[in-house]
Order: sequence, then C-alpha cells, then structure tokens
Amino acid sequence: MSLKRVMTTAVVVLGVVSLAGAASLVILTSYLHRTSESLGNSVEGVRLAEALQVDLLTLVRLSNPSRGTPSEVDRSRAETETAIRLHLAEAHRQAQSEKERALLAEAEQAISFYMLKREEVRNLSSDEAVAQVLGPPLDAALGSLERLVEFNVNEAQVARSQADRWDELANVLGVGAAALLLLGGSALLLWLRRSVFRPLLETSRAMRRFGGGRKRTRAPEAGPTELREMARTFNEMANSLGRQQEEQLTFLAGVAHDLRNPLSALKMSAALVTSDRPLPEDRLRKTMALVRRQVARLDRMVGDLLDATRIEAGRFELSLEDRDARELAREVVELYLAGGSSHDLRLVLPEEPVLLRADATRVEQVLHNLVSNALKYSPVGSRVDVIVERSGEEVVLSVVDRGIGISKEELRHLFAPFRRTGRARETAPGVGLGLSVARRIVEAHGGRIEVDSRTGVGSTFRVRLPMAPAIAHPPEARPEGTASSPADTVH
Repeated sequence: MSLKRVMTTAVVVLGVVSLAGAASLVILTSYLHRTSESLGNSVEGVRLAEALQVDLLTLVRLSNPSRGTPSEVDRSRAETETAIRLHLAEAHRQAQSEKERALLAEAEQAISFYMLKREEVRNLSSDEAVAQVLGPPLDAALGSLERLVEFNVNEAQVARSQADRWDELANVLGVGAAALLLLGGSALLLWLRRSVFRPLLETSRAMRRFGGGRKRTRAPEAGPTELREMARTFNEMANSLGRQQEEQLTFLAGVAHDLRNPLSALKMSAALVTSDRPLPEDRLRKTMALVRRQVARLDRMVGDLLDATRIEAGRFELSLEDRDARELAREVVELYLAGGSSHDLRLVLPEEPVLLRADATRVEQVLHNLVSNALKYSPVGSRVDVIVERSGEEVVLSVVDRGIGISKEELRHLFAPFRRTGRARETAPGVGLGLSVARRIVEAHGGRIEVDSRTGVGSTFRVRLPMAPAIAHPPEARPEGTASSPADTVH
C-alpha cells in the first residue's frame, strides 16, 4: 500500500464529497429561490384576483344613487374601472402557466361582459330590472375570479410542499455529507496514526538507537510502501556499516598479522647479528638480504596504507611529466630480475617510443603492484609477461601471468579496499589495498584497468593510459641541453 496513493485517494474522495455537497447546496438554493418566486407569484395572483373582486363589488355599490352626488359617483366609477384595467394588466404580467393565463382570460372576458351589461342597463330605472340583468354576469365574473384565486392558492400549496420536501432532502444531504466527511477524516487519521506515524516513530527510534551505539538495531519494515522503503534503506545501510566494521576489524587483524611476520623475521635477524657468536660471511649476507626483503615488504605495506589514506582524504597528488612507457616498464622488470626472481619474467616492448604524460613514480607503483601480484600468485618457474603497446590514442601496459586465476564472483570485488579473494589469502599474505590504490592512481591519470582471468589458467591486467601530446623530440632523441617539459601537479 502506497502512502502517496492512499493520501491521493483520500483527498480525491473528500474533495468529491465536498464538491458534491457544495453543488447540492447551490442546486437546492437555486430551487428554493425559484420556489419562493413561484410562491410569491401565486400570492400576488391571489391578491390581484381578490382586488378585482373588490373592484367589481365596488362598482355594484356605486350603482346605488344614495352613495353620493352624481358627479362623485361618476368619478368613483371611473376610478374603479381604471383600477380594474390596471389589475387585469398586472395579472397578465404575473401569470406563469398556461392554465393560469386561461383562467385569467376567462375572468377578463366575464368582467368585460359584466361591464358591457352595465352600459346597457344605464337607462333602466327599476332596480329589480338592473339586478336581473347584471346579476348573472356579476356572478360569472366573481366565479371566474374565485377559480383564479383557488388556482393560485393550490399553486402556492404545491410550491410550499415541494419546498418542504427539498428542505428535508437538503437536511438529509447536509447531515450525510457532514457525517461522511467526519467518518472519512476520522478513518484517515486513525489509519495515519496506526500505519504511518507508528512505523515512522519506530524507525526514528531505531535510528537514534543505532546512532547511540546499538549497532544491531534495525527498523521494522511496516506501513506504506514509502516507509517500508525508507526502513529497508536504513536497514541496508546499517548492514553495510556492520559489514564495513567487520571488514575493518578483519583488516586490522590482517595488518597486525602481516606486520608481525616481517617484524618477527627482523627480530630474529637482529638477534643473530647482535649475538656474541661471530657469523660466517655467507650467513651474514643471507641475513642482511632477509632484512632488506622484510624492510621492503614493510615499506610497501605502509606505503599502501598511506596512499589509501591520502586518497580517502582527497589529498592525493600527481606530478605529471612526459615519459616513455618503455622506460618505466623496463625499470620495474629490471628491479625484479636483479632480485633473483624465480619466475620467467619477460619484457615485450615496441621499437618506437610510447610517450605518456604521467607521474612516473605512481605508474611504476602500479606496475610494481601488478608484477608483484603476478609473481606471488603464479607457480615458481612459470612465465610472466610485461607488455607495452599502443592502442589508438592510449598506452596499454599489460601484465600476463599463468597463475591461480580469479573467479567471476571474485572479480566483482577485486578492486574493493581490504578485500582479498579466498585463494589469494591462502597463497600469499597482504592487506588487500594494492589493487584498490592502483585503480585510483590509474583513474587519477584519466585511465582505467581491465582484467581478464580464468581460474587455474591465469590473469591479464591491462592498464590503459592516455598518450602524451606529440612533441618535437622523443625523450631518448632529445638534444643535449634541451630542457624537459615542465612538470604539472594534479590533485
């Protein structure tokens, strides 16, 4: 379960509920507004119909001569007739439905017929005759107006009942939306507390315990995917740090063991030299040769440690100059040949100079390491080739042995510091820094190291370095008195 997906879904659902509630509120408000307008129109229709009824009754009352002087009666009658016309016009504007318009037209027709009959009986002197002529039209006009009132009252009641139903629906929807939002928010908070905050706090506590020195502490891989990934990453980091600590302890133990061997040899040699008994000359030479070898071994181990420290601290420096790769390879091979190597060490060089811009001391250090490993991990008397060649714009320095070889699994960790393959640990002592330092030196020159190896067949290490820019005179053909190119310093 992904925290992002859950939060997105929850926000979308709550947003949809909120939008639905807001839309429902807008719709209900609009409907209630229309209902209110309809109710107001119905009330207004009732008022106008009743006003017309009053106007008609007023005309009947004005038919009695005792209501005033003729001029006053005529003026009142004219005002009432004008009011009737105005009320009818206003009623036409207020009519909303076809049925109401039909009822209004019927009422208007009845009122017009009544007004016409009034004009016809104006010259009659008998009140009974007037009543007999005007009674039926008046009753018809009042009846049509009464039906118009009933229609508007019914319309008002229908509008009110609909408004009541929508009001109840609005209350139900409002309460339902509020309950849904409350339940959804509560469920989301409970889920966050149980599935997010608790694993997060446990991971935080595990990190604090680990930082406090309890290195075996691990974070629980629980909760959403993101928190599980975070806990898994922390656990992998803790496991990696634990492995590094174990490797460092193993490295320190290996360093102590490897230092103890040459120190023991030096101690024994010193005891022989400083003893009171005189030593034969040949025995003394062998002892001093042993001392030199052990001192060289110690110097190499300490040098690898110092180089690894400088590289990790970012203080590794190179003094670059143009050199012939053949000279560097020749010096390394001659050094091992002068020491009386028990292997068939061969140097393969091209006829033309192979120039590169490099720190000669560091490149020789890389070759020393590769040749030394080839000799250590090869059977006595086997052949080891040191080859210098040019490949495109690169100088290739190859060391080929016929030794124990390296498996595919061990090749993955070959250049890791403090790591030595199983067969290498059994065959020769060391601290596992030589190849790591060599690779960093080659990479600092802008090159790379390649390895081809088969178990039981041998290994080929190739150092590829960029060639130096072309110069007018190769190093061995440079005229006397011509200064070499100035050295560069690269960090």
